[in-house]
Amino acid sequence: MSTSELACVYSALILYDDGIEVTADRITTLIKTANVNVEPVWPSLFARALKGKDIGALISNVGSGVAVASSGGGGATATGGEEAAKEEEKKEEKKEESEEESDDDMGFGLFD
Repeated sequence: MSTSELACVYSALILYDDGIEVTADRITTLIKTANVNVEPVWPSLFARALKGKDIGALISNVGSGVAVASSGGGGATATGGEEAAKEEEKKEEKKEESEEESDDDMGFGLFD
């Protein structure tokens, strides 16, 4: 990750932590205050990418499979990825229940 990207990420996190709306102007102000040279396009890209997003949710989903799947889906949102993950969990639970029932049907169990 380049210095420009890191400066924008840290600036956005600072703004979020202080409860201030993340805008390109505010990111640029923080970067200039830190004496970091950044191309003018980076703050506006980050501000547009984060507009309307719950940054707290993005932070807490770092490293989870849901975030990776939603970003690789080519247009799928994180919410859609979460819903898909919940559906998969439900399917897995149903499969586990049906497997347990099938063991009982065979006439043997764990404590027999």
